[in-house]
Amino acid sequence: MKISVLTVFPELVQFIAQWGILGKAIESRKITFSATQLRDFTHDTHRTTDDYPFGGGPGMVMKPEPIFEWWDREKASELSPWVIFPSPQGRPFDTEIARKWSKMDHIAFICGRYEGLDERVMTLVHEEVSLGDFVTSGGELPVMIMVDAISRFVEGVVGNADSVENDSFAHGWLDYGHYTRPAEFRSMKVPETLLSGDHKKIFRRQKRESIIRTMAKRPDLFRSKEFTEEEREWILDIVIGAIIHQKKKKGNTDA
Repeated sequence: MKISVLTVFPELVQFIAQWGILGKAIESRKITFSATQLRDFTHDTHRTTDDYPFGGGPGMVMKPEPIFEWWDREKASELSPWVIFPSPQGRPFDTEIARKWSKMDHIAFICGRYEGLDERVMTLVHEEVSLGDFVTSGGELPVMIMVDAISRFVEGVVGNADSVENDSFAHGWLDYGHYTRPAEFRSMKVPETLLSGDHKKIFRRQKRESIIRTMAKRPDLFRSKEFTEEEREWILDIVIGAIIHQKKKKGNTDA
């Protein structure tokens, strides 16, 4: 797939793109990545990309002309891009969006700066997304977080595809806890089930922990999730187990 970023700081996003899984994907040409300097589409001596807002108010607004000229070039290319604008006003970015975008041939991000874009630029934008209810000084860092998440779903980018499918949120649940050697560290032991070699018991423990973590840490995800029949049985089993444990605890206290 092809990923393009329009920005006044192409060096910043290009630097980030060199590292980790994303860097390897670009090097192996599983992903084609480009960062375009917005100032290349200006025609004045100072290469101006922003101006004062009509109606007054603090800050500057990014001018429409350079962005539209960039779009004129892009739409004439062989792969016209799906245009994305990161903004606190957009819908929340999540795993399903990353998965969907990873299947597209060409996506392009417009990085905002200052007080944002001239509203007319929004006629070029296909999707507006947000990383959360906060504001950054520019769109570059949010864009690269999204690019990294998207790249994990591109076929062949992550060596073990199962690790992507088992990531947090891949099935609507938070990930379970992971352990590695040594089996005991500073008196903290790896759960015996994980050392047993019994794959059914291990799967059962991991599934239970994912559900319990989601209930405790992200109740909003738990409440909004549509459960499969199997997941309903897991949840019921967890609740019954908790009730039995509480009764035993109460019995010991009464004794």
